[in-house]
Amino acid sequence: MRPAKSSTASWLAAAAFAAVMAVGGGLVAAQSAPDSENGRYSMTPIPEGVLRLDTRTGTVSTCSRNGAGWACYAVPDERTALDAEIGRLQAEVEKLKGQLAAGPTVSGKIDDALPKSDPLKKAEPQAREPKVAEGDRKIEIPLPSDQDMDRVMSFLEKAWRRLIDMANRVQKDVSGKI
Repeated sequence: MRPAKSSTASWLAAAAFAAVMAVGGGLVAAQSAPDSENGRYSMTPIPEGVLRLDTRTGTVSTCSRNGAGWACYAVPDERTALDAEIGRLQAEVEKLKGQLAAGPTVSGKIDDALPKSDPLKKAEPQAREPKVAEGDRKIEIPLPSDQDMDRVMSFLEKAWRRLIDMANRVQKDVSGKI
């Protein structure tokens, strides 16, 4: 009788193991299955209602209950706004490149190379003076003309006189009130 009990016990153990595996395997399969197999939408509760994710398009919506029933409104997608702005900026860059290519050259730019020596400098024998590197060139700024100096002096004289007149008025006002 002993062997019969052990075969019954092993049979029951095998049946229990198979049942556990079937249930456990079903749970594992349910967990590993993508949301698209279980349905199109994935719902997550939030304080305002439910957050709905469309697993096919990636669109996120907030759903809430109102007087007429449930209503879902799409959440603004920042990525779409960023992509639109990037597209706009790329179009603007292309437009500006076209304008730059079609437009005139940069003003003030010369096509001729700069002279190797200073044309205003007197020609002296090179034995007396060492060569100066091109980076050490001196820039000469033209001095203002006599007319420009007269205008500046006239302006300064007027400003000085106004300042003195203002100081005299302030002194008279202060001395009269004290």
